[in-house]
Amino acid sequence: MAIRGNLREASLPDVLQLLAMGKKTGCLSITHRTSFGYIYFDKGRICYASVVNRRDRLGDMLVKGGTITQAQLDAALGAQAKRLETPLGRLLVEQGAVSAQQLNAAVDVQIREAVYFLFTWHQGTFNFEADVAPEGQDQLVSINPESLLLEGARRVDEWSLVEKKIPSFDLIFGADRNRILKSDADLTEEQTCVLEQVDGMRDVQGIIDATGLVEFEVGKALLGLLNAGFIRRIGKTAPAPAVAAHGRAEEHRNLGIAFFKTGMFDESLREFRRVIELRDGETTARYYVGVVLARQAKWEEAAAAVKECASRSEAKPAVFHNLAFVLEQQHRYDEARTALNTAIERGAAKDPRVRTSLGVVCLLTGDLAAADEALTGARALFGAKAPTPAWFHFAALAAALVGDARRAASILADGVGAYPRAATLHNNLAAVHERLGDYDAAFAAAERGLHEDAGLAHLHKNIGDLRYRAARYDEALESYARATRANPEIGPDTYLKLGNIRLRRMERDEALRCWERALELDPDNAIVRSNLESVRQAY
Repeated sequence: MAIRGNLREASLPDVLQLLAMGKKTGCLSITHRTSFGYIYFDKGRICYASVVNRRDRLGDMLVKGGTITQAQLDAALGAQAKRLETPLGRLLVEQGAVSAQQLNAAVDVQIREAVYFLFTWHQGTFNFEADVAPEGQDQLVSINPESLLLEGARRVDEWSLVEKKIPSFDLIFGADRNRILKSDADLTEEQTCVLEQVDGMRDVQGIIDATGLVEFEVGKALLGLLNAGFIRRIGKTAPAPAVAAHGRAEEHRNLGIAFFKTGMFDESLREFRRVIELRDGETTARYYVGVVLARQAKWEEAAAAVKECASRSEAKPAVFHNLAFVLEQQHRYDEARTALNTAIERGAAKDPRVRTSLGVVCLLTGDLAAADEALTGARALFGAKAPTPAWFHFAALAAALVGDARRAASILADGVGAYPRAATLHNNLAAVHERLGDYDAAFAAAERGLHEDAGLAHLHKNIGDLRYRAARYDEALESYARATRANPEIGPDTYLKLGNIRLRRMERDEALRCWERALELDPDNAIVRSNLESVRQAY
């Protein structure tokens, strides 16, 4: 289920309630001007949330709570600069700065704060993509969205008051020290912390960064200090003409990755192209451009982009793996095989995904022995982890094509065990059982597949074939009709059998139409042509 909309028409709390009530799993992405955030759901509960290019509050919260020192945080941030894809929390655990339990508690707070921050966005767009999981996150939570609504509503109300006097984070405030000294007012801990950073030079964003407090806490503290007359607005930060190109490129890169992960490919492409404009000779962004174009099925453009990355001496195996996929989609199988062999030579010899892809290309070129060997070898490389659904599909196909249907059935039985909702695997298992003559097992597998995906045309066709074989023609007719509605190009044999059933029912014109369609799909089909001629002569 995809949900798209505008925050002016549907508030974020309303969207969260909808997803919670529907027990949805996936990613809700929210875009506001140049900012981007996302909230991941697992069966209606929030499991992760973040705001891109917003300073990571996890480290600040741990320092503020006395769990780690500033030196430990700085060391972790330094390590993260060299390992951009590694979460800060994982680095802190690796360094022994925090325990897993301490980290989980802090992550829970961090995720709640990210959602509260997103509640303050009243403009922008949102997009929900089902069955998308957060990548590279070790610490996930399970939060009932409804438990956040009351606190979120309170913060939104208070933030509306803050925005009236602090409309932007580039404002600079000065402190009236004499008035503060003469006053006997009790300041909150947050107000005291913020006041220490009010120096007439640091703007609001600078205070947020210096204190480690979240935006809401800083804004609320500043509003209280303003109302008390302890601080006053004295100016704004001059626009930074020269935000370093490197810094801006990193922001666009982060946005590009976030958009890509949530399926917003046009937006992702825009951000990666901005990175390329800012960084001459950029390779990572060019690689992502190729990957995004591939997701959009723009194969020629994707091939050009990935080939440019592959031409560089430092190109990694993943570049050649993706290049092979793009070439495969263009039916350039020999080039794809060469790209995969290069990936193996450059360090991917033990990557089961590369070996699987090599097996697929070998299948497509008719080299069945090599395909079976490559896919069998890939299985061992997956180790204790279940292979991908694609591996089960192609490994079983290779086994069947080399004449080992029983091994194919065994592979697919393991596949549906690992991926019980993969309708295609159930369909393939049904086909193999039928080839082995076990029609009851074939019918059961096909029925299970239909339970998972009633729109899969080949499942309806397989059930139709089984019913046709058992002379249950009326039921077969229904299955074949559903198959052709789901995929009008499903194949001439389906239309041949449909025509045969129609003729049995004395529906001559319908039978002729079905056979004519079969002949369109396969002009050399002698059986169909004979049927047409016989019926036309007889009538």
